[in-house]
Amino acid sequence: MKPLRFLMLTTFYPPYNFGGDGIGIQRLARGLVRAGHEVTVVHDADAYLTLAQKEPISEDLEPEGLRTVPLRSKWGVLSNILTQQTGRPIVHGNKIRELIQEGDFDVINFHNISLIGGPGILKLGQAVKIYMAHEHWLICESHVLWRHGVERCDDRQCFRCVLSYRRPPQLWRRTGYLHGELHHVDTFVAMSEFSRKKHAEFGFPRPMTVMPYFLPDLDSEQEAPVANPHPRPFFLFVGRLEKIKGLDDVIPLFERFQGADLVIAGDGEYRQELQELAEGNNRVHFLGRVTPKELSAWYAFALALIVPSICFETFGIILIESFRQGTPVIARRLGPFPEIVEKAQAGRLFANDEELLAAMNEFRDDAKLRRDLGSSGQRAFAKYWCESAVIPRYLEIVRDAARNRGAHELLARMEKN
Repeated sequence: MKPLRFLMLTTFYPPYNFGGDGIGIQRLARGLVRAGHEVTVVHDADAYLTLAQKEPISEDLEPEGLRTVPLRSKWGVLSNILTQQTGRPIVHGNKIRELIQEGDFDVINFHNISLIGGPGILKLGQAVKIYMAHEHWLICESHVLWRHGVERCDDRQCFRCVLSYRRPPQLWRRTGYLHGELHHVDTFVAMSEFSRKKHAEFGFPRPMTVMPYFLPDLDSEQEAPVANPHPRPFFLFVGRLEKIKGLDDVIPLFERFQGADLVIAGDGEYRQELQELAEGNNRVHFLGRVTPKELSAWYAFALALIVPSICFETFGIILIESFRQGTPVIARRLGPFPEIVEKAQAGRLFANDEELLAAMNEFRDDAKLRRDLGSSGQRAFAKYWCESAVIPRYLEIVRDAARNRGAHELLARMEKN
């Protein structure tokens, strides 16, 4: 295959990034570069700076062949408000058009476009177009199907719901504007079968294909841990500290569960409430932010990873991070977690406190079970969720999109060895 030129458009990208979607985009971009292609990532630095109120900590330089373009303007937060309210790239539109025209890209991949351009960005450019649904933004004004900030959404109450998040309603969502722009995209990608079905359930009119997140085959995150970082047996939680992540259900269990600690890796706006909930319990430990290199040891020596999210996730990167280290998972029987755990045969599912406690007791007491399930997880990771498995799947999606569009020149380039 001859090298292709990819453009990725997204609101957040490391280090201007808060969650796992930006890291997933970075891994895709770097994976394509390692496969011999060229990638340009355009992201909205205004959006990050508006929310974070500070410059991010710089990270490693991107490899040769991967160019990043952070969009900034003197308008700052006003730029993001205009996009959020109109669904169009009002401030940065001309710059994005220039980049597309100058780049002569083969593929444009839209990711989280909520603040970089909204639906209005989908018409830009003539390349083959892929849209990856890292969140549920296509069907949910608050992105996460978490109604009124207190419960999972199973019935649209969008206007009142978005007000409960103290956000101005997006009136363009009530005009059919979004659905009217979807024809500009060749292929829509969901990150799990669950997310694909959830989009259809909420009326998304286009078919979606499924491609999961992945982790690199070999990188610094995978250096073998040399020592157990904790003096006692422990279960691990990894993620942003938000109410929707479900730790309110887990922390109280450690007042009666014996023989292991709970270690919480991550930070977020809900940390203080969780620390207050754990006050006086010396078996619950908050690490704060942990680097990927440090985190590998916590995964490797944990009895199991606990994934208690109470919202509808689109995937669950932390599950495959745990599988890669040979550590089993205890996940809530919700969203995409059952399909991932059952595919890997590498963990247990729970729906209530008693099932969670039973799984924790099982993993605490049975080292052979932990080893067997951990080995199963590693085999599944190598088969389904590593870079060498998923990058070819992504390129096949691009090839199918080119074939369906009739992009014969691109298709011929992809099929040449």
